[in-house]
Amino acid sequence: FLFLMITVSENISLQPITISDCKELYTLMKEVYPLSYQEFWNDDCNWYINSQYSQENILKELNQQNAEYYFVIYKNQKVGNFRFLWDENLLGFSSIKTVKLHRVYLHQNTQGKGIGKTLLSWLESLAKQQNYELLWLDAMNKKVQAYQFYCKQGFQYHSHCYLEFELLKDPYRKMSQLYKKITP
Repeated sequence: FLFLMITVSENISLQPITISDCKELYTLMKEVYPLSYQEFWNDDCNWYINSQYSQENILKELNQQNAEYYFVIYKNQKVGNFRFLWDENLLGFSSIKTVKLHRVYLHQNTQGKGIGKTLLSWLESLAKQQNYELLWLDAMNKKVQAYQFYCKQGFQYHSHCYLEFELLKDPYRKMSQLYKKITP
């Protein structure tokens, strides 16, 4: 069966990731992720990529009922991935409808072109249409450019945790939960 592309803007579309895309997603992320996060890891990101983008984990994530998972297409090229979770609660906001941006990774050579901002705006609009009240995400504090980007998009600090991944270097363990109220 055919999966339809979602047009987000003139140059940006989303292609649903399917079971048959596991190898392609792994290969893409093997290129995309280290360009931005290599210095965070003691093993050049290999453990993280293998744990998050193994066929087993991708299949588990594709089978999650409340999840949507896409390739990001920019000017007809796959440049990253985008995954969000409907009804994924943020501590302290369990009485309202929330959506979590779980992943947005974009190739380094596409950064600064408005792709992330456009995707966030699209997701917020989609959530608003379905009466969601809050959009939230996890952001690594030491990834300053990304953290500041989210703050510029109206996200506020909520809380933080420390990642326990053995191969993650200690200074990079802090992960903040940021949220944005969706205005009706």
